[in-house]
Amino acid sequence: MNSGIINVYKEAGYTSFDVVARLRGILKIKKIGHTGTLDPDATGVLPVCVGKATKLCDMLTDKDKVYECVMLLGTETDSYDMSGKILQRKSVTVNEKEVEDAINSFVGDIMQVPPMYSALKVNGKKLYELARAGKEVERKPRPVTVFSIDILEMNLPEVSIRIHCSKGTYIRSLCHDVGQVLGCGCAMKSLIRTRVSIFDISDARTLDEIQRIVNNGNLDGIMMPIDQAFDSYGTVFVIPAEESIKQAVNGGVIPVDQVFAESISSFEDGVKYRMYLPDNRFLGIYTYTDNIFKLEKFFLEE
Repeated sequence: MNSGIINVYKEAGYTSFDVVARLRGILKIKKIGHTGTLDPDATGVLPVCVGKATKLCDMLTDKDKVYECVMLLGTETDSYDMSGKILQRKSVTVNEKEVEDAINSFVGDIMQVPPMYSALKVNGKKLYELARAGKEVERKPRPVTVFSIDILEMNLPEVSIRIHCSKGTYIRSLCHDVGQVLGCGCAMKSLIRTRVSIFDISDARTLDEIQRIVNNGNLDGIMMPIDQAFDSYGTVFVIPAEESIKQAVNGGVIPVDQVFAESISSFEDGVKYRMYLPDNRFLGIYTYTDNIFKLEKFFLEE
């Protein structure tokens, strides 16, 4: 299998780019991309797309994520985590109920200002590059969704939480904002990403583990096929007719009378489906509208 997704456990000290660079050396494949940056100090799930699966990167980046984080109250830094310069320390006089209320106030649809130390670009410059040069620029609040926050342990000034959130949510900013509400400041002490979409930390492999698996010739055992990333989508097949197959292989639209689906009685406009050839080869993702299937992403292996 030349294309697929590997659930990498990113260890502390690696950038997401470092992970991709090392995987290129391990797999001897150039076409590799990750699905969402993790800070160098953070650990956890980093799905990496290989070969044709790199077309998936933007689709997986859009997915919801789960993190476990340790917040340190009473400390403010310029990066919002403990890797940055400490700006001030304050005594923590708030009680557990006040901390719980402050944390829970961020559940739901919120507007969040990204930290200066982030890879977002302003006028073509990455924010962290500007921050390292001693410059601070205005960042516009962005809408994000925090689906839930569970408090795992509270031993003030430290609080451990689990956050289920949408794409684009900065946990460092969340910690900082909680500190502002409480008036004592807060910085993120540690961060583990435990899930990205269907990829869970229990199945993630370190780079050293992946190296050993590849050396033993067992890469297929940890490379998820592209179509499995779309397990929630309905499955549709092109009918076994030469002209229909030719049209599909060339990326053309597929009329509804040229497909069959064993488990779908009717198709919904605007809904995406997995399309396969009669021999079970995965074609790609198609959107159904007005009695035709239109190609969105093409994944057929040559």
